Amino acid sequence: MKKPRTAPMTATILLPDLIATCAAALDTVKGLHAAAKESVTAMVSNGGKIDGALFEANQQAAHGYAWLTTYVSALEQMLDWAKRIEAGGKFGELEQLMLQSAFGEYVAQIYGGIPMSQGELIRPSDLGLESGICHKHSSDATSILRKKGNAAAVRVRIAQLIQDGHHFGELGLDDETLVLIQEQFRRFVEDNVAPYCHEWHLKDELIPLDVLNAVAEMGVFGLTLPEEYGGLGMGKTAMCVVTEELSRGYIGVGSLGTRAEIAGELIRLGGTEEQKQEWLPKIASGEILPTAVFTEPNTGSDLGSLRTRAVKDGDHYVITGNKTWITHAARTDVMTLLVRTDPTTKDWKGLSMMLAPKIRGTEENPFPSEGMTGGEIKVLGYRGMKEYELGFDGFKVPAANLLGGVEGQGFKQLMETFESARIQTAARAVGVAQNAMEIGLKYAGERVQFGKAIYNFPRVACKIAWMAVETMIARQLTYFSAREKDGGHRCDIEAGMAKLLAARVAWANADNALQVHGGNGYAEEYQISRVLCDARILNIFEGAAEIQAQVIARGLLSGARG
Repeated sequence: MKKPRTAPMTATILLPDLIATCAAALDTVKGLHAAAKESVTAMVSNGGKIDGALFEANQQAAHGYAWLTTYVSALEQMLDWAKRIEAGGKFGELEQLMLQSAFGEYVAQIYGGIPMSQGELIRPSDLGLESGICHKHSSDATSILRKKGNAAAVRVRIAQLIQDGHHFGELGLDDETLVLIQEQFRRFVEDNVAPYCHEWHLKDELIPLDVLNAVAEMGVFGLTLPEEYGGLGMGKTAMCVVTEELSRGYIGVGSLGTRAEIAGELIRLGGTEEQKQEWLPKIASGEILPTAVFTEPNTGSDLGSLRTRAVKDGDHYVITGNKTWITHAARTDVMTLLVRTDPTTKDWKGLSMMLAPKIRGTEENPFPSEGMTGGEIKVLGYRGMKEYELGFDGFKVPAANLLGGVEGQGFKQLMETFESARIQTAARAVGVAQNAMEIGLKYAGERVQFGKAIYNFPRVACKIAWMAVETMIARQLTYFSAREKDGGHRCDIEAGMAKLLAARVAWANADNALQVHGGNGYAEEYQISRVLCDARILNIFEGAAEIQAQVIARGLLSGARG
């Protein structure tokens, strides 16, 4: 691969006293953030409390504040990352330029416009901040970063430093065990997933059982479960490392552990001791595969309007109703099934969670269990486990499998799993983002136009360089949310912000990598066509981006958090 044209000497593009400059800029931005909180709180409040009607009327501002907070948190974590790796002697040229680029671009977007999605920019004026306030909350540090932090020469130099495709910046794991785990799963993916997953996608096939069994043998399904129940007893940071590497190969393989993570958290936190002893070792070993059965037609994120009924009849509950968008539903053995046990309620208070055994299906007979039917939903991507609609009519669940043994606790039990699920989804998004960037880089180095590799053209090189930088930003925010969870801290907002940002980055990387491919990217034979389809789902499941911003904003503005 030919190198891009030589950028100006690094000394001229690296800002002096970089960490101190970024720290000063962050302090300045925090002042603007505080002003934004005061302004948006006034927009959505009445009598000192959040008003539902005002919140909805000013939803753009409220969601914009969630995005602003996400950006500020992301910069905090990038600065923390830089300080940690500097202390460890690993703050090299690439890492310094990544920090500078990240601050340069995100500070510029904070003052100029943050993209919540394509066509949706949130500007300070949308948050009620006039130019005078922005001027008050600016400094020499923010000015120089906006002007020079992410200049084209910076991105070209980053492109030069990553062009061999082997190093994209020090991860800052600070744990040799995690480094070894990452290397182990990367080798597994390179040997067993990457060469084959595109064919699985094109043929719309389930992930082969030998791959699934290998993932189980490597401990993925019991990674975070306590050792006393057959798990490995590792933390959410380890889960992020494993999930990212598996998703870097194929999002379907990276998602195999998602349902085990959800089921394990539900049972660990909400189950009786008997239920923990019965189910957790089997989930941890991969002896049984769980699936999450929550969503219903026309309910989406509004789980409080769920209608699937469970009526107790002797020593069983009889289930009637419909579910949709159920991943891996056919080839699983137990469902974490959210149902309404109190028919007099019309909100979350009457919901209960069941551990519902089912017979594992086959290709010829995907749903052999009595009282249960299902049909596949054909999808653009995320195909390796398949999506299904399910129908229940007289389906029986043992009464002993009511999670926790008490009715009406289902919604609360589910909420307790959302932190872990969103951290894991953020890690999946980081893996997809990394994969898209690497695919774009490889193609740009091989594709020759006008007598040279297209990676030599600055717009192509800069595009890929920014993919690498923003993937690192999303990664550090995700790792932070995992560390907070591992430390026993509440991290619903942190997990939500990590998922919100990482999903947008995954889609942006996939879209830009396809653009680098030109017309070839639109051909199914090229892997980037699959990655684009896979990346798109990340902004939707585990809480659509709009719902995620809503939850973050309400948590922040209500005074419950930050």
